[in-house]
Amino acid sequence: MPETHPSDSAEEPATPAESGGLIRLLREHLRPYRGQLALTVVFQLTQTLAMLYLPTLNADLIDNGVVHGDTGYVLRHGAFMLGVTLIQISAAGAAVLFSARISMALGRDLRNAIFERVQSYSQREVDRFGAPSLITRTTNDVQQVQLLMVMALMMLLMAPVMGIGGLALALGQDVPLSATLLVAIPIMVLAVLAIIRAMIPSARAMQSRIDSVNRVMREHITGIRVIRAFVRDRHEQERFGEANGDLMAVALRVGRIQAFFGATAMAVSNLTSIAVVWFAAGRIADGSMQVGSLIAYLSYVSQILMAVMMSMGVFMMAPRAKVAAGRIQEVLDTEPSVANPPNPVTELPGRGELEVKDVTFRYEGAEEPVLRGVDLVARPGETTAVIGSTGSGKTTLLNLIPRLFDVDGGSVTIDGVDVREMDRSLIASTIGLIPQRAHLFSGTVASNLRYGDPEASDAELWRALEIAQAADFVRAMPDGLETAVGQGGSTVSGGQRQRLAIARTLVARPEIYLFDDSFSALDTATDAALRQALSSEIADAALVIVAQRVSTVRDADRIVVLDAGRVVGVGTHETLLRDNAVYAEIVDSQLTLQEAM
Repeated sequence: MPETHPSDSAEEPATPAESGGLIRLLREHLRPYRGQLALTVVFQLTQTLAMLYLPTLNADLIDNGVVHGDTGYVLRHGAFMLGVTLIQISAAGAAVLFSARISMALGRDLRNAIFERVQSYSQREVDRFGAPSLITRTTNDVQQVQLLMVMALMMLLMAPVMGIGGLALALGQDVPLSATLLVAIPIMVLAVLAIIRAMIPSARAMQSRIDSVNRVMREHITGIRVIRAFVRDRHEQERFGEANGDLMAVALRVGRIQAFFGATAMAVSNLTSIAVVWFAAGRIADGSMQVGSLIAYLSYVSQILMAVMMSMGVFMMAPRAKVAAGRIQEVLDTEPSVANPPNPVTELPGRGELEVKDVTFRYEGAEEPVLRGVDLVARPGETTAVIGSTGSGKTTLLNLIPRLFDVDGGSVTIDGVDVREMDRSLIASTIGLIPQRAHLFSGTVASNLRYGDPEASDAELWRALEIAQAADFVRAMPDGLETAVGQGGSTVSGGQRQRLAIARTLVARPEIYLFDDSFSALDTATDAALRQALSSEIADAALVIVAQRVSTVRDADRIVVLDAGRVVGVGTHETLLRDNAVYAEIVDSQLTLQEAM
């Protein structure tokens, strides 16, 4: 069925971080730019005061120069006006430059802050937000805050000074005509308030719809082979069309709100100008008002209404930026469930003996634990294998050892030290995890291998490739170690990707190796050759191998059998085959009696 979304007219619930999130976000991340902000304020004030001064100068030039035909006065006054104009232009240019620099720097800092926070997350937090939402928050949400910031610096600083100053100077030109502003200004203010009220739920819905489009698009790209295999192109087009249509509907609603209030502001501005000219005509006719004063008054009315319209433009962006800031702040405020301890252990006393004691673990939101009372021991120089049916908790158990998640009960210790008390860098240098789904980064073969050790020499890389049974196909590549690798390892096969991932861990030379079904994409001969090379090369390390194939685990020193999250047997292949019904059933499903013995 196509993915469903909330109704277009439904309000999205506000998140707790949205209350005051925008102000807090800006206050925390604009501190390094206080000097530049002060300069921006000075330049904006300078250009605004110059703009306010020019209509008065123009009125004086008309009434005292043009009307009397005094060319010298016109030239002198005109030159002075030109100087004020140049000051205004220079100040405006500097204000725009500083506004842009501050806004771009703010965007950069927010993206860095989000990235650093997400880097500290465990898989639990990543699953909670979802990759599409995290991408949207790092890109589109930051862009909304950035855009509001540049508009606020360029317009919102000018608006109060221009509005109040224009009103004072308009009163100085003619008090009776200012009655027109008593009607126009309240209408504009009410329009601004109505915008804010109408825009907030729509802005929140728009960011949610962008998340949905990103999610569907990401699923489509990552699952393209499955879609093609099952010929589900039309189904995916419908899913994307629905998510895209929801986004368009919300965007149109936002556009209609903006268009309506923009037209209202323009209509009020034009009607006010017409009213001013209408009432001023009689006053000019009876000599109580001069033409220059009317022109200056019209300029000030235009500036006052422009100030309100600029404020309206910023306030139209503010609701969406407020929602975006709340979503950003939610990421920044979420503490990782797996954090470095206050006084971490930075050195282990032994050679890397792993012990899992009575471990229980439950995924967030799950009714039942995935693991219950699991025990496991892996000693240096020994191979411990974990086998069980699909869904028995094998991968979850391995993820708990390098602390990708924290256990809910029991403990995971290395040389008697709980991993929750160890420094994360120590865990990374002690434990090497080769995940079930091998992932390579865009770059070269060498750059991927040096994730294990940035200082590794080419000879060390080739040695790791030899052990991982990957040297032959790397040598056959056009540029050897410098051959380009696509994102996710898309330019190599599944088996090559797994062997490169194993080589990457071998480069790091940890004390404990965790192989999470890392041999599944290999043929039987390569699997056997790889395990033989590993047994001779890393004989002093502790190996924990999770596998589905009995042929991969049968030679292990110790085999742990998992069933429904519990350990139901520990022993060698021969003893488990004789005494353990679950293991015997697994063996029976894969090997003949002769092969099993």
